[in-house]
Amino acid sequence: MPEGDTVWLAARRLDEVLAGRRLIHTDFRVPQLATASLAGQTVIDVVSRGKHLLLRTDAELTLHTHFRMDGTWRVFRRGSPWSGGPEFQVRVVLRTDEWDAVGYRLPVVELVPTPKEGDVVGHLGPDLLGDDWDEDEATRRLAKRPEREVGPALLDQRNLAGIGNLYKTETLFLSGITPWTRVGDVADLNAVVRRARRLMTANKGHWQQSTTGSLRRGEQHWVFERTNRPCRRCGASVREAMQREDERPEQARVCYWCERCQAGPAPDGSAAAS
Repeated sequence: MPEGDTVWLAARRLDEVLAGRRLIHTDFRVPQLATASLAGQTVIDVVSRGKHLLLRTDAELTLHTHFRMDGTWRVFRRGSPWSGGPEFQVRVVLRTDEWDAVGYRLPVVELVPTPKEGDVVGHLGPDLLGDDWDEDEATRRLAKRPEREVGPALLDQRNLAGIGNLYKTETLFLSGITPWTRVGDVADLNAVVRRARRLMTANKGHWQQSTTGSLRRGEQHWVFERTNRPCRRCGASVREAMQREDERPEQARVCYWCERCQAGPAPDGSAAAS
């Protein structure tokens, strides 16, 4: 699932090739926008807001897209073949004299008046990769629910925007606490938030996502997707369990953790070793 750094990089790439350029053709392959067109409009900029991507035009319209599980934007030179997936997965095509920007598998595609962008992203907390990042505000929002488990709290985009399951997992490992630890029991919440931002910032300039400092295949992560493999720090087997979201119990996220390196409650209610 794309996280905030992936969306940030996609927005940067789109901004590089589209900002200041006039769209000569657009094609929206979603029912609600089947007759819409941005042709003739000039792209002002393309920015990310957490996991949301906003493309603004000089007609004061914003194209709002969200990647959810596997959406993506790809950029191709005019006349080059598209290689982001089969044709039936294309949801949006934006064309300039030089470039084709193609959105694949995008579950959210909508046009909103630019002055009303707040209707779609105004609920988000401070953006981990935004220019207006505010660590204290993000920490304050998390601390408002001390009874909440820290795993779902970090994934709640209303607290801080951009973090997904990979960075949640790795942040909690490096912080030495399990995802089932209550927010109120976290000794230094600011440090957890700061660590999440540091990990994402280190990866925003490239498509690979590494939390260990290594980009070699199989060495990028501490515990994420390493079930039953040895913990890189202590050698114990990495465990896996599902964690239900307290506000949406029908949804759950897979958690990876090391019982030796991460203190706090385990999914069965027992206490992990510290």
